[in-house]
Amino acid sequence: MRDAAINLRARPEQRELIDQAARLLGKNRSDFMLEAACDKAQAVLLDQVFFNLDVEKFRQFTKLLDAPATRNPGFERLMAVQAPWVRKSAKA
Repeated sequence: MRDAAINLRARPEQRELIDQAARLLGKNRSDFMLEAACDKAQAVLLDQVFFNLDVEKFRQFTKLLDAPATRNPGFERLMAVQAPWVRKSAKA
């Protein structure tokens, strides 16, 4: 059961385009829009965690991942800083 409302405003031509596409698929506007929005949302999220590489680029990528870590003074300084919430709780 759906119980969360999502409201948006559209131009009449956008609404008609959506309605036309929904009718072609035998769906109502809400189902069509929700499905389209979820498809796009999943694509955006997957773009954050999945990427394609050709064979050579993948070889270079795995070589970098497998290489031993090099010293990084900036990262070492960052990791030495105590988080603000840790500092606050230590004072309490």
